[in-house]
Amino acid sequence: MPMIDVYAPADTFAEPAKLAQELATTLMEIEGVPAIPMFKNNTAAFVHTPQAMSNVARSGDYVRVQVLTNAGALNREQQQAVVARFTDLVIAAGGTKDHVWVLLTEAVPGGWGLWGHAHTNEELVAAARDEIARLQGGATS
Repeated sequence: MPMIDVYAPADTFAEPAKLAQELATTLMEIEGVPAIPMFKNNTAAFVHTPQAMSNVARSGDYVRVQVLTNAGALNREQQQAVVARFTDLVIAAGGTKDHVWVLLTEAVPGGWGLWGHAHTNEELVAAARDEIARLQGGATS
């Protein structure tokens, strides 16, 4: 149930809402999570347009994508896939290849707040399995 934040100058993307949806969908695919409401409703991307952006040379045409997940949610292969695919999506939406940064950040174990509770990765996986079983009309774990 990651959160994705995209920071870019205004007018970088013709369709920022479409990019946000594509990033959220892509991350769910990479994670391999089922497309059930519990996940679809809690995986989101936000496109922000800061008032000011600049590097030391006063260039501000950067796009910064920060992906926040619960600790241990992505293995190394998945991390590589997120960076590659997100970079491609941002470029296709209007960013420039040399100026796309994708940052992967993990919440501390037990620091992923959802439903008013700080969850560990194991608790989130167990909750997901319970929800899948409930939706399939079966018993929970």
